This record gives sequence, structure tokens and C-alpha cells, in this order.
Amino acid sequence: MGWTTGETIILREIHRGRIWTARPATVAAVTGDLLAAYLAPGTHFRVPAGTDHSQVVRRLRDGWTLADYTWTMARSLHLLMPDIGYSVHLWWLPPDWRFGGWYINLQEPIRSTCLGYDSMDQLLDIVIDPDLTWRWKDEDELAEAVELGLMTEAKATAVRREGERAIERLEARRSPFCDGWETWRPDAAWPVPTLPDEWDHL
Repeated sequence: MGWTTGETIILREIHRGRIWTARPATVAAVTGDLLAAYLAPGTHFRVPAGTDHSQVVRRLRDGWTLADYTWTMARSLHLLMPDIGYSVHLWWLPPDWRFGGWYINLQEPIRSTCLGYDSMDQLLDIVIDPDLTWRWKDEDELAEAVELGLMTEAKATAVRREGERAIERLEARRSPFCDGWETWRPDAAWPVPTLPDEWDHL
């Protein structure tokens, strides 16, 4: 976690040796084995072309092209920790920074690069309300990935088990769910980060 607050890092998802997404983010904090990365509205991403969420699994199987995308949704903070199969996201609604909740993104453990971190989404997610009640999300996508041969039954079971471990951490109010991240705010002087020329070098 050798980054400094205010630096730009690139968060990429890599599937079968190809870039699935590339997102520039600002290092918000580094504390021990946790790095917080801020995704600001107005940031330009590279994502798979097309907007039909129902086709995500089939695009993973059949191939995709990348397109420009501007993030205009909620302010989001991604909490990255090494050697675990998920990241923890927080989000706030404009314009008054009303806290919207948490999101556990099940993914491959992060891999350090010279630009930031690579990983890959594992389709299944957990949505957590501000009062810490939770629910599974995209169980249908996980099942479709198994059906289409993108993931084995054993792998899907392992992904769900990693989610269960995240829920255990949540329900025990262990870090990061007890660390006060809900009150975090970015430095007003931080510019909106951009993708460097080498964003697509693997």
C-alpha cells in the first residue's frame, strides 16, 4: 500500500488477459493494510460498450469493446484490503453528502501494479443500508455464469462463502464497519483524476 494521499491510482478489472474496466481514483487514505480510493463524479472511465446490464455475463463470455464513460452518480469511496476476495464501498448522495450505504463488491484479491491495482469482479454483491441491514445482489448473474461455463459450481460456492465472511465481519461490527468512514470527506483541492496514457498497458 505504498501510495500517498492525493495521488491518482488506476483501478482496473482484468478478464482473460483483457481490460474489462479502467477507473482513475484519488488515494483518500492509507491506514495499515487498507487503502481508501475516492471516485469523484465527473471522472472518465473506460468500460464495456453498451448499457444493458442484463448482458454482462454474455459479454464476459463472448467478448467486448471498451467505450468512454463519465461517472455522474454518487460520490463513492472504495476500501481496498490485500488478500481478501472483496472490496467495501461507501456512497453519498449529492448535493448534501447524505450517506447512502455500503456495498460489498465480491472480486478477486487486488494485485498491485505500477498504476494502482488490478482485480476482477465476481458478479455477486451485497448491498448494505445505512442501518447495516443487508441483502444479496446479482445472484442471478452468478447462476448465469455457472450455466454458461464462465465459472464452476465450486468457484461460485467459494465466491458466496467469501461474501458470507464479509457479512460476518459486518455483523460483528469489525473494521472497516466500525471506523467512522461514513463521515469522511474529500479534500476540496483534489482535481478530478484522469487516465494516464499507459492505462491499458498490461
